[in-house]
Amino acid sequence: MNELILVVDDEPKIAKLARDYLEQSGYSVITAGDGTTAVAAARHERPDLVVLDLNLPGMDGLDVCRVLRRESDVPIIMLTAREDEADRLIGLELGADDYITKPFSPRELVARTRAVLRRVQGNIQNIGVIRSGNLEIDLVGFRVTCGGELLSLTRTEFNLLAILAGHPGQAFSREQLLNRLYDVAYEGFERSIDAHIKNLRQKIEPDPATPRYVLTVYGIGYRFSDEG
Repeated sequence: MNELILVVDDEPKIAKLARDYLEQSGYSVITAGDGTTAVAAARHERPDLVVLDLNLPGMDGLDVCRVLRRESDVPIIMLTAREDEADRLIGLELGADDYITKPFSPRELVARTRAVLRRVQGNIQNIGVIRSGNLEIDLVGFRVTCGGELLSLTRTEFNLLAILAGHPGQAFSREQLLNRLYDVAYEGFERSIDAHIKNLRQKIEPDPATPRYVLTVYGIGYRFSDEG
């Protein structure tokens, strides 16, 4: 295991705790104490995953997330002491893959890190190419095109789409989607799925207001259109 993790937190004790547990689990770890340093480290070191505190001095975590997501699809796990659900949803809508609320268990951080990296490295069973209308999902090449145009999806968005499209017509609850995405007991709120679905629809739907591919099943969750 040679994955490089960037831990961003302005509290040295928390950064050290995260670093110690991640290193004990076999990861290489670098740290940053502010947003500007974090962005520079991400650009220079190209980590495999970023653990990102939202409450940073200067450039806060949400701004860092915006910059990182514009420049790459590096997986991001947010750390936040904020109790406001809106902050977490904003982070997820910006493209973060997961979040953990402080105070957190370092073992949970390691478990979430493993789950996200496993997902990124292709934990979904590859069954070839799925086609529906103008949409083509290459599960082996991790590519999605619409009308021949390559779409820019985050890893979480791609995997969410692959789960739904791999079972057309089947309704998935938010809890089921969370379990399939993360492979661990997810202690967060199920509305994180709604944030990822919203982002996904903005990228793949001809009209996100009236979805063609990813449909809402009221009272349950979501399904991929089985109309082909």
